[in-house]
Amino acid sequence: MNTQASRLLEHMQQGKAIDRLSALVDLGVFELSARIIDLQNAGHSINKKRKQITNRFGEKASVVEYSLKAES
Repeated sequence: MNTQASRLLEHMQQGKAIDRLSALVDLGVFELSARIIDLQNAGHSINKKRKQITNRFGEKASVVEYSLKAES
């Protein structure tokens, strides 16, 4: 697993969700969706949730937030 995917996994194992902007700013992960696929291919189950936000221009926007599925 590459370094970006490892940082992402560690972040999510702490119970934190992540979106594309947070991944870039906080973890240095530019292609979040590619790293999510890396984690899935490594056997991790990922939740994907779409949420509505208001952008800096006051417009409604939809973003995807990822988190680890709880192990059963």
